Amino acid sequence: MVLEMGRTPLANALLTVEQLGEPEATYPLDTVFCPDCTLVQITETVPPEVLFSEYLYFSSFSDTMLRHAQTIADRLVDERHLGANSLVAEVASNDGYLLQYYQKRGVPVLGIEPAKNIAAAAEKERGIATVCDFFGKAVARRLADEGKRADVIHANNVLAHVADLNGVVAGFAAMLKPDGIAVIEAPYVRDMIDHVEFDTIYHEHLCYFSLSALDRLFARHGLRITHVERLPIHGGSLRIYAQHAARHEADASVTQLLAEEAKLGMTRFDYYSRFADRVRSLREELRKVLLDFKKQSKHLAVYGASAKGSTLLNYFDLGADVLDFVADRSTVKQGRYTPGTHLPILSPQALLDRQPDAVLLLTWNFKDEILAQQAEYRSRGGKFIVPIPHVHIV
Repeated sequence: MVLEMGRTPLANALLTVEQLGEPEATYPLDTVFCPDCTLVQITETVPPEVLFSEYLYFSSFSDTMLRHAQTIADRLVDERHLGANSLVAEVASNDGYLLQYYQKRGVPVLGIEPAKNIAAAAEKERGIATVCDFFGKAVARRLADEGKRADVIHANNVLAHVADLNGVVAGFAAMLKPDGIAVIEAPYVRDMIDHVEFDTIYHEHLCYFSLSALDRLFARHGLRITHVERLPIHGGSLRIYAQHAARHEADASVTQLLAEEAKLGMTRFDYYSRFADRVRSLREELRKVLLDFKKQSKHLAVYGASAKGSTLLNYFDLGADVLDFVADRSTVKQGRYTPGTHLPILSPQALLDRQPDAVLLLTWNFKDEILAQQAEYRSRGGKFIVPIPHVHIV
């Protein structure tokens, strides 16, 4: 056991006003470490149909995500000489936020997205051909049999969400062309532990990866991680490049990071054993800061109706007795209420209309973008409380 957070509601199960009086489903949120394969994961698997068939996270509402997507798309088009005879596929392609940049460069694309509402938006708003299904070995083989073998497969922030990890990685192998490449991004468990990013733990995130764990997983399916990069996005992520093992070797970036992880002890439980104590200390620190504001009769709001925010609010027991409302840029979330804590979600304009004394920034992974967007609120004296990796006020 690494961290026990009790029973919590599903992090993205935002409520309508009609649902506020109804009982909410809750599930255990406990994180554990496996000494055999070195994987960190939660113990409860909520059926994916419950989590993802209808979904309220649209990647395109983040300017940071769009810039990140365009950069890697342009880079791979140039490096791999992609053109009209190529195919780029994305697993969990969301609203086409990434594939649009390949399509603009004249490269054929295919999205694979299980959420019906988001798949429909990708096709209608961006013209991205999208298969509405859960990706796995069977879907990959079907697409390959239809002639849809990919030069590049992207999977950004999806591998952590997958119950059938082996099926998905086998699907990569089945759908990749012989010299194709799978480009996968996932939050890095090293950053989660080092920076106390406990709020990245929620029921959609089943797994928290080290390179050591990923290396074992991909090797099992005839794929080799040939290159790896550490990225700052989402509080710290890995981007791995995987290719057919029979044709490709790992470069120094892979061997060096695997050696680093071994030296740090990331393949042993000791590395994770004190995480829970550090999270409890952060809880006490943040609650003290917020309650001190309340004792001074000051008003507090929240920015970001995010999944990570739901984890923090519920585990730290922060609700309407402390916080007034949540501001979020996503028009899909506005008008709903946060799971468990039942805070109303409003437009960011509410920060100017109501001018709370301070705002708890739950989407701290987009801090720079949000602080820039909220320059007027800050110029009026508004403060942001950033909770991760330590509580500080900006």
